Amino acid sequence: MILSASRRTDLPALYGPWLLGRLEAGEVLIPQPYRARHTTRLLFSPETVDAIVFWTKNPIPFLPLLGEVEALGYRDFLFQYTITALDTHWEPGLPPLEERLTAFEKLAQRLGPARVEWRFDPILLDSERTPAWYARRFEALCRRLAPCTTRCVLSFADHYAHNGSLFREAPPAQMEEAAARLGEVAAKYSLPLYTCAEAGDYAAYGIQHGACIDGQRLGRLVGCPLQAKKDSGQRPACGCVESVDIGAYSTCVNGCRYCYATRSPATAARHYAAHHPQSPMLTGWPGKDWAISEKRPPSLKEGQLSLF
Repeated sequence: MILSASRRTDLPALYGPWLLGRLEAGEVLIPQPYRARHTTRLLFSPETVDAIVFWTKNPIPFLPLLGEVEALGYRDFLFQYTITALDTHWEPGLPPLEERLTAFEKLAQRLGPARVEWRFDPILLDSERTPAWYARRFEALCRRLAPCTTRCVLSFADHYAHNGSLFREAPPAQMEEAAARLGEVAAKYSLPLYTCAEAGDYAAYGIQHGACIDGQRLGRLVGCPLQAKKDSGQRPACGCVESVDIGAYSTCVNGCRYCYATRSPATAARHYAAHHPQSPMLTGWPGKDWAISEKRPPSLKEGQLSLF
């Protein structure tokens, strides 16, 4: 199986000790997002986890734990590391940019550029943050990050009801202009660009459709082809293969104002306060009346048999 940690929250930044504890225990309770008091007990081991994808905007608290993750037998992992063009108005809970750039460089030095993917996501276009504005910011980041990664994944901001009037989705013509400018900058730094769940075709600007959880890419990482199917639970334009996400919605307190996974900062703060590093689930504890189903996915390596 492929573990995703996590599309739903910033596990490495906020819940690193808990995440390490769950890897050591070989099990985690994952609350079902739309069914109250229902949860899944996921059982796993280094033999059945083919790869882990860590999603984060701030790996700094997690860096000292990487050796312990590897010592447990989980050595095939990569980072989806988000660094955007936006400032503290939009991302109030993150460390200063220079600290995050330095952390990116340290990760690349330790793991190799192929295991640290840069997410330039989201691109939030408006009258102030124009395509030209983004191109300038993107180039400044490319000077630091292009040597430290093998590709950059980008996407345009999607508007959700809980975002209110903070922003609106950009018109296609403005996205097209932004793609052209970003593609030109990326070519200058020999940095491959891919989109994340974008229906638009920007191949003319050197930007290909991509997958954040890429089965072929992960297969090369582990040194064995993976029998991974397309993830039908994601958006139609998403190219990711199936994974098991061990996070939970509305648990991230980074405070990013465009976030799709946190509907209410107050709810996230309450869930964060209810977190205990010894709990089998990310926030709180399961009740006695909860329905718990069990899941033991096998390895996806070709020819690999399940050990359960």
